[in-house]
Amino acid sequence: MHDPLRDAGYQVDTCSDGDSGLLAATRDEHDLLLLDLMLPQRDGISLLGMLRKTSQMPVIIVSARGAEEERITGLRQGADDYISKPFNSTELLLRVEALLRRSQAAAPATQQSICIDALVLDPTTNQTTVGHTVMDLTQIQFKILWELGLHSGDVLSKAYLSQQVLNRTLGAYDRGLDMHVSRLRRKLNDAS
Repeated sequence: MHDPLRDAGYQVDTCSDGDSGLLAATRDEHDLLLLDLMLPQRDGISLLGMLRKTSQMPVIIVSARGAEEERITGLRQGADDYISKPFNSTELLLRVEALLRRSQAAAPATQQSICIDALVLDPTTNQTTVGHTVMDLTQIQFKILWELGLHSGDVLSKAYLSQQVLNRTLGAYDRGLDMHVSRLRRKLNDAS
C-alpha cells in the first residue's frame, strides 16, 4: 500500500500495530492516516475512536472487510473515506489527493475547555479549577489531567501517557510518570 504513495512523492510512515499507530498519529505531524481495521493490540475502530477525541486528521480506512456494516461503523466513528482491499492504486491515490485538498481548505479547530463534573481544564491558560478552587498544577500535571480528560472513559496505557506527556518512550524501570500521577492525585483529593 505504501509503495504507490511513495512513488507519487508522499512521505510515508508505517506502524505494525494499533498502539504504535495511535502514538504516531497523535505524536507526529501527519496530513492523513490510512487505517487498517485488523490491527494487533488495538483494532482500527478503537484507534479511530481515540484519535477523534483529539484530532480531526483525515482518515481513510483501508480494509479487507468490505461489508456494508463495517463501512458504516468506520464512517460513524469519524473516518472520512473507506476503500476495500484489493483496490486499484490509482483509485487510492485519487482518494488521498481529494481528501488532502478538502482538509487543507478547512480551518483548523481550536481546543476548548474540558469540563468533568466540578473539574474544569482550560488549555488557553493551563488553569485547572475544581468548583471555585484554582489548583496549582505543574505543566506536566496539567498535561496528564488533559490527556485523561480528553479520553474520559477510555483506558490509556502508561506508554501512551509517557509519550504524550513526557515526550519520551516509557523505559522498563521508569517511575517518573507514576510520581507525577501520585502528586496529581494528592492535589485533586485536597481540592475536592
